[in-house]
Amino acid sequence: ERPIALAEVVDAVASPAEGGVVTFTGTVRDETKGRRVLRLEYEAYRGMAERKLAEIGAAVAAEHGVRAAIVHRVGVLLPGDAAVVIACAAPHRTAAFRACEACIERLKRDVPIWKREVYEDGSVWVGLGP
Repeated sequence: ERPIALAEVVDAVASPAEGGVVTFTGTVRDETKGRRVLRLEYEAYRGMAERKLAEIGAAVAAEHGVRAAIVHRVGVLLPGDAAVVIACAAPHRTAAFRACEACIERLKRDVPIWKREVYEDGSVWVGLGP
């Protein structure tokens, strides 16, 4: 519910043994499909979302031989605000890049976090329904 500090997420995975740290920061866009976005409203099934984020981090870490940390905001975010930050650290960069991408793809698919986009002329829940 508070702004994400990139340094905190990086610090969670960085170590002298890790030669590459890759981060991904997903921010709120000011436009979607030609409509001006005023804000996003994120909701989550908090307990399950936290468990799924931890599971994704652990699974990706094991699969890619990295250390992984994932943080996602909830609440009201404005254009430019960071909604998600992922950091992956590995002895070499390739594994860290692949792991970071795997984290965001799994998060989008598996974590119970919902997004409502609010425009000047209405709103829509993104990813719900046909």
